Amino acid sequence: MPSCCCLLGLGFPSPPSALRILRRRMASRAFQLRLNPLTGDSEWLVVEEEEEEDHHPTPPPKQLLATTSYLDMLNDSARNRAYRRAIEAAVTDPSSRVLDIGAGTGLLSMMAARALAAVGGETRGGSVSACESYLPMGKLMRRVLRANGMENRVKVFHKRSDELKVGDDLDSPADILVSEILDSELLGEGLIPTLQQAYDMLLAKNPKIVPYRATTYGQLVESTFLWKLHDLHNNEANAADGVWLTPGEMERIVSVKPQQHAMQCDALEDEIRLLSEPFKVFEFDFWKRPDSHREANIKIRTTRDGYVHAIISWWVLQLDSAGSIFYSTAPRWARQSSSEGPQRDMKDWCDHWKQCVWFMQGKGIPATEDQVLSLRARHNQTSISYQLNINDEACDRSSKGDHLTLLPERIALYGDKDWRSALINTIKNALTVKSSPTCVVADDSLFLALLISSMSPTSKVIAMYPGLRDKGAAYLRSVADANNFSIDQIQVIGKRASSITADDLKHKKVNLLVGEPFYLGSEGMLPWQNLRFWSVRTLLDSMLSEDAFIMPCKGILKLCAMSLPDLWRSRSSLKDVEGFDHSVVNETLGACGYLPGDQQGPCLPYYVWQCGYTKKLSKVYSLMDFNFSEPIHSCFGKTKIEFSHDGTCHGFAVWIDWVLDERKSVVLTTGPDNRYWKQGVQLFSKPVEVNPGKSVMHVEASFDPSTGEITFSSSSTTCS
Repeated sequence: MPSCCCLLGLGFPSPPSALRILRRRMASRAFQLRLNPLTGDSEWLVVEEEEEEDHHPTPPPKQLLATTSYLDMLNDSARNRAYRRAIEAAVTDPSSRVLDIGAGTGLLSMMAARALAAVGGETRGGSVSACESYLPMGKLMRRVLRANGMENRVKVFHKRSDELKVGDDLDSPADILVSEILDSELLGEGLIPTLQQAYDMLLAKNPKIVPYRATTYGQLVESTFLWKLHDLHNNEANAADGVWLTPGEMERIVSVKPQQHAMQCDALEDEIRLLSEPFKVFEFDFWKRPDSHREANIKIRTTRDGYVHAIISWWVLQLDSAGSIFYSTAPRWARQSSSEGPQRDMKDWCDHWKQCVWFMQGKGIPATEDQVLSLRARHNQTSISYQLNINDEACDRSSKGDHLTLLPERIALYGDKDWRSALINTIKNALTVKSSPTCVVADDSLFLALLISSMSPTSKVIAMYPGLRDKGAAYLRSVADANNFSIDQIQVIGKRASSITADDLKHKKVNLLVGEPFYLGSEGMLPWQNLRFWSVRTLLDSMLSEDAFIMPCKGILKLCAMSLPDLWRSRSSLKDVEGFDHSVVNETLGACGYLPGDQQGPCLPYYVWQCGYTKKLSKVYSLMDFNFSEPIHSCFGKTKIEFSHDGTCHGFAVWIDWVLDERKSVVLTTGPDNRYWKQGVQLFSKPVEVNPGKSVMHVEASFDPSTGEITFSSSSTTCS
């Protein structure tokens, strides 16, 4: 908390009263980081807890929490129903003291308060305490509690659970703990250390815990798609184009992070070959203090020949001690054959809990039918890892030398033969008319820096690497010899464009300005936030030669009308959630559908191919051009969509196609058919029934260069 910490760090003594005031101020504010997508600069937004004079909590900024999973979670009726039933089963003593850790909107706390009232708890000393450390969510919770008349029945604490103290915050230790601090891997949100601290400091002896237990499962699979997401070395060997991001004996110098990666695996069901039955990995008993570390050795019998490319994992939650209330994140094929008891409805798609994928090394582990493989699983406080052995020989996952970790989709793209070929041909054509050029790689592209240096030994390559910085420089030094260029050719600046001066370029004009574009850390953002490349080009305008080659030379905003029923349901506005009014959260959480005044929700980034059931209802339309030969400026575009299929249109997918050369002969698309890119999804205020030849939709969009944002508006008409 920068402003407060500066006051305490000056070295001057402060009177106790001043310190108390300062601490109160620190406890009543939070700092939300906001990124400018066009510059990479960030700023802190202050969120205050202060309330208005009539004691109505002031709402957080509009759509502040739109990119979180809260809305999707609250729209998961199976989850909500399971927690309600388990809480009602646990709250049987009217004097129960309930603690909700990670309370969110307060839904579980209100369930507990209602259950407590049903057994006479309001007159017998029962209580409910809600702990939510994220202040914007805490403010939202107070509004929800007030809307449901619960503000005096749930005591709210805006602090971490390890900051709570019995006798200070809590009158006495809690008899019942409810929590939902679970992620797709189960442990990633700090479930184990949170429970350990609660058992040590906050809970009575033999407390009731909701959820009661969780069991993790795995399954060995073969999948060409999953293989491409992690094995860059063998995929670029297949490309055979002479550029080596992972040269021999440095196969792991660029890799995915060795962790479980969340993914909607139902979307891969038709292309995955199952090589084993599901197997149990770990059982976590939350009814007792959990261990920090454990190891399990599991024997797995394969069911067919193949290559083990990955382990797909999921978990099953038992919410009650009687073993009658379950919730599962298993993929569809496992739920259909499972005997684990009542689980999530197979029709329910949700985005907040996915399956997880653990990648095997290299080409995968060969297996023959009926072979017994040995799997070693380990967990620490926040993650689960795997090591698959054959004949008890460990498959070493260690990386040697200076290495970089990238997201699986970026690894797959770097190994994609067609993508590489497009860039190679474009750069080769540019270099035929540029002798000894000065080239600036305007983003964090590993491929372009290597490509130009190896193709043009007399070139001077300046890699901006605003995200990779020193790590990028160390990587280039390691692979220079294998790519037949001198490291002296490359200068890594490690700066943003706004900080670059003519001195950094040795007062030479730039002949080539190139980018993929790719900026490390921005992979989860909306597609047009890669228009940062245009902003960089503008900032470097005075340093470009008159005939500078710019790649890409243009971006084209594309869209396609879509039927997205599963995504729509998960993002739709809230009203009643298990008997509690949640309508006050809709604007802050970025909900869509049936809002006052036909308000439209925000455009959000998704891998459309992972969005449950999807159907294209129109052809692809161009909406707006971004011409990088010009300095950045505002843009406007509009188009008329004519539908090619019947269906319910919930919105449209939006993306950018990158035109690499001025002849428009090389175009890289990032649309829904390309599974390595996220698209923007704009959901409508209401779904629209459409018919070919009868339904027409008009879409307009405007780009604001000061914020990097694109806003959309649409209207539909039906001809008789």
